[in-house]
Amino acid sequence: MQKKQEDNKKSKLNKASLSKLLGIYRFMTPYKTWFILGLISLVFSSTVLLGFPYFTGKLIDTSLGESSWFLDGINDIALGLVVILIVQSLFSFLRIYFFAQVSERSMADIRQGLYETYMTLPQSFYDSRRTGELLSRITSDVSLLQDTFTVTLSEFIRQTSVLIIGIIVLFVTNPELTLFMLATIPVLVISGFLFGRFIRKLSKQTQDALADANIVVEETLQAVSTVKTFTNELFEISRYGKSLKEVVRLAIKNSIYRGGFVSFIIFALFGGIVMVLWYGANLVEQGEITIGELTSFIIYTMFIGGSIGGLGNIYGSLQKAVGASDRVLEILNEDTEQVIVKDDYKEAKTKIKGGIEFRNVKFAYPSRKDIEVLKGIDLEIAPGEKIALVGQSGAGKSTITQLLLRLYHDFEGYLGIDGKSITQYPLQVYRKNIGIVPQDIVLFGGTIRENIAYGKVNATEQEIREAARKAYALEFIESFPDGFNTLVGERGLKLSGGQRQRIAIARAILKDPAILILDEATSSLDAESEILVQQALESLMNNRTTIVIAHRLATIRKVDKIYVIDQGKISESGTHTELLSIENGIYNNLVKLQFDLSSQ
Repeated sequence: MQKKQEDNKKSKLNKASLSKLLGIYRFMTPYKTWFILGLISLVFSSTVLLGFPYFTGKLIDTSLGESSWFLDGINDIALGLVVILIVQSLFSFLRIYFFAQVSERSMADIRQGLYETYMTLPQSFYDSRRTGELLSRITSDVSLLQDTFTVTLSEFIRQTSVLIIGIIVLFVTNPELTLFMLATIPVLVISGFLFGRFIRKLSKQTQDALADANIVVEETLQAVSTVKTFTNELFEISRYGKSLKEVVRLAIKNSIYRGGFVSFIIFALFGGIVMVLWYGANLVEQGEITIGELTSFIIYTMFIGGSIGGLGNIYGSLQKAVGASDRVLEILNEDTEQVIVKDDYKEAKTKIKGGIEFRNVKFAYPSRKDIEVLKGIDLEIAPGEKIALVGQSGAGKSTITQLLLRLYHDFEGYLGIDGKSITQYPLQVYRKNIGIVPQDIVLFGGTIRENIAYGKVNATEQEIREAARKAYALEFIESFPDGFNTLVGERGLKLSGGQRQRIAIARAILKDPAILILDEATSSLDAESEILVQQALESLMNNRTTIVIAHRLATIRKVDKIYVIDQGKISESGTHTELLSIENGIYNNLVKLQFDLSSQ
């Protein structure tokens, strides 16, 4: 909630904040030709329209018998007005078209840049960020910037040019009446500024209250099964109703003040026009100006008043845009991991053998640097060897595999593969040689074929079928009416736990890694599914260096060596039989505890 409030907050406009906003405009550089054409069209559409009040006044004067020095008759002046409207409409269309070219293409580049950054940021970045926040950067913030690129910028230029040129024209036409008109502007500006700040504050409070109400909906929808099992439907309905009542209270309060503000502005604006009309009518009566000139003056005054009001809205939009650009640039300027380049693909095809060495490895997560998770791990695994890591939750088992996957880079000690430091391998080339079957399988919302092929995106149909067969998944896949084209649903929810595991195993088989990590791969399955998954895993482990993380110790008896991790250190190592022979050993006690629990 606090983060949401910070995101809604408008940034102050100063030199530093504007420089950040200009930093976003570097994405416009490839489209500067479109941008320049848009600016030219904008200037023409704005300045040509300023001829409309002038010709309107001439039309009135001509109808009253006044002569025009360059247009002869009402028809000529009316034709001039039509030409002005046509030219203005044409340049308005071109302005919108050219700026749309710039904004749509540059916004796509920003989104592409953000997504590329997301894909190459280290795991430590995601440990301290929420998914909703990152999604907001690429959706809401970029949309806000798009409004700035298209509407705000062009409107700022248009309103400023109308304001400056309009005042100059009025001074040339009638300085005395212009000064009288300008005397009313400070009242509008000051009152608009004061009321505007107050109303924005109320609007923000309403938005925050609505955000609180939305949080109730989000939480309950995500945990709807929990709500139902605790029979708290009425409680949640009541809680949401209270939140909505607060939203309504603030919104009505906001509407009262906003209505008063709008009424005051209308009164002040048209009151100013009435004053100008009164003063101008006196000048007409005294013969100092014509009725047509007064009409032109009034229309110019309305143009200028609209520009002043528009600049106030633009100021607020710029404040929001500065905040959005700051948040987008913060992501774009993050330090990323290495990304694969074309020269790496040749090396990517060369498989590593799979020898692993940890030498006095110490590590603390960036989000909690004061807590050392690994306290000097020494571990050596020969190519093709199968080992298991066991220990209590939080001992450091998964952290060892995360370092092996190079999800975190800041650790002490030496970690090598085949006699070379892992940092000597190009990152993605390195990861292509490591496969993982986790406990919590994540499948994408596409078809079964697409999910298996995620292990090798250019795999043939035969390779996908063979991987499914080796994972003991082919039978259940072909039992579906759509076979490999079956949609798995969000996060694989249409498949059972055992089916999802076998899809993940097929994906790993297709990847054909030199090093395999099995992280609690059978811990949450029923007996029948576990047998099938275990058979698939044994097929997958053949001729690969394998690291098994397991709480259920019965599944790791066949590995070559077992390492017991205790409080970030390796306290015991050996085969299943050797570790059982250690009296009062950690492994021995874990086996006894699990045997006692299973026999109850």
